[in-house]
Amino acid sequence: MEQQLAGGLELERYARQLKLLGENGQRALKEATVMIAGIGGLGGTAALYLAAAGIGKLILAHEGIILPPDLNRQILMDSEHLGMERMSTAIKQLKRLNPDVEIEGYNSKIESGIARPWVESADIVIDARYDFPERYELNRLCVQTGTPMVEAAMYGFEISLTTILPGVTPCLECLYPDQQPQWEPFGFPVLGATSGIAGCLAALEAVKWVTRVGTTYAGVMHRFNSLDFACYSVRITRNPNCACCGEGGKP
Repeated sequence: MEQQLAGGLELERYARQLKLLGENGQRALKEATVMIAGIGGLGGTAALYLAAAGIGKLILAHEGIILPPDLNRQILMDSEHLGMERMSTAIKQLKRLNPDVEIEGYNSKIESGIARPWVESADIVIDARYDFPERYELNRLCVQTGTPMVEAAMYGFEISLTTILPGVTPCLECLYPDQQPQWEPFGFPVLGATSGIAGCLAALEAVKWVTRVGTTYAGVMHRFNSLDFACYSVRITRNPNCACCGEGGKP
């Protein structure tokens, strides 16, 4: 059922972006569900800006507790909650920003059996996990369910972004067919501002997809260097023999 904007306070809250998205775009955000896998520096920033924009529902997944090395970039976390569960703290922060957003939060990694229902119920997924095994698993679930996925990643000062449309654009395994190495949680170099830029780009991709305003990076890989602001975009194509989305992945 199509939701109506509540008027009054809601129209006032989103007045500045209504000039860009229009009431139809704002209504689309209100009706949409976005899943974010990982709410660290990248995914947490994306969650904040989607909540601020008036997304209807967020489904969040991230395991573990808040540790001191998290605090240089994970802006949903704070020093007062060190040693506490990351997810519950993130939900409280997001609810303070926008109490109207519905949030499902799971203290969990991305595993096929438990994560599939989250992916199935989302209009679009943002992949912000730090390691490739979970990224590959999320990619497979999105391909299996036909769910679009914003693939956002950063390493050092470099940011990569593309939007995956299953059956239309390359999936993650098309781009990286060989199993990538497992990253050590504390061996991954990251500056908070760079992961924040990546999170903002991912949130923008989701907003564009939901509202149909602008053009997403579907079928395009965008690379951005936050150190000198150099950037470029290249067209990418599907691998017909991909073990996940191509003929090679069919039984």
